[in-house]
Amino acid sequence: MSPEAQQESSPERGVAGEYQAAFAARGKRAKRTVRAFKFGGTSLLGAERMLHAAGLVREAASDASVAVVVSAMKGVTDRLLGIAGALAAGHASDALREADHVFYQHVDVLRELRLDPFATERVARELRLLGKDLQQDVAHAARAGAGDPALLDRLASYGERFSARLFSAALEKCGLHAVPVSSSEFVLTCDTFREARPRLEETRQRGREILLPLFEDGLVPVVTGFIGATPDGRVTTLGRNSSDYSGALVAHVVDAAELVIWTDVDGIYTANPHESSEARLLHELSYDEAHALAASGARVLHARVLPLAAETEMVVWVRNTFNPGHRGTRIGPNARGDGFAAPPPPRGCHNSNNFNNDCSDKFSSRGEA
Repeated sequence: MSPEAQQESSPERGVAGEYQAAFAARGKRAKRTVRAFKFGGTSLLGAERMLHAAGLVREAASDASVAVVVSAMKGVTDRLLGIAGALAAGHASDALREADHVFYQHVDVLRELRLDPFATERVARELRLLGKDLQQDVAHAARAGAGDPALLDRLASYGERFSARLFSAALEKCGLHAVPVSSSEFVLTCDTFREARPRLEETRQRGREILLPLFEDGLVPVVTGFIGATPDGRVTTLGRNSSDYSGALVAHVVDAAELVIWTDVDGIYTANPHESSEARLLHELSYDEAHALAASGARVLHARVLPLAAETEMVVWVRNTFNPGHRGTRIGPNARGDGFAAPPPPRGCHNSNNFNNDCSDKFSSRGEA
């Protein structure tokens, strides 16, 4: 039995259980357009930002089914990796203390959400279970040694798992029925820990079995980005800054017409807008143009977003969570283009329709990941 299966039952597993049963009487809905939203860590930093992002989901959910993919709150993954560093240095007490701090950081956000007492107690119980699991993993690492990459991935996964519970609660406060879903339930990967590759066909099949019934029952699935699991149930991560890719995976699984990547700048620029006053916002890009930008070294999107989008001609939007009235950047099969000519790719990369060419694993000129 895998370490995950040995632990106390957690709300992220068995999504057809307590959450879905609570809304089973609502009946089945007619099939609607599906959109996927992905929120980065800056967009979710604190209760106020979570509620703002939840309002964006509520607006979209008025005429579509929405699947949400969440990152950890900004800074949390670094804190979790810091715990691993403390363990590697033999500072077990520091690691346990920091694990407590991570837990209470999320408890503080729950308090600031100001849910009704029943909802507060339910979500608090979920956070306590996760906090207990985190403490147990840290204690186990202190005994067994912190060099195990599988254990590092488990530690790194907690940020998204905490975030999914809190954002589900924010959606509930905004009047939507939501359920946290751990992507490790359906994103099946190889066992290359810290840089795991999903098995797409199996991931799609398993994901549809979990997510589509939630849509039918009028629920918004809030899926953890960044993480998956091996066939024997060990948690993996897809690499740092890979939540965009998780968003594309979920969009692919549910046949979303659009993937909206909500971030902290107005879209994709010709240069980093935080560093260059000459950076120009690009309103329209084709898949080829976005790929050429990436191949030239620009930070556009995670490298594996484009292959999944191109496969189904899914439109990808990059928009600003904090300026939702701005149109953002649209990437699609028939984009009009902005008259932007990408520079030639560096030697050894090929500017072609072969999007699986990994010139760069992670790129994003749009701020947060």
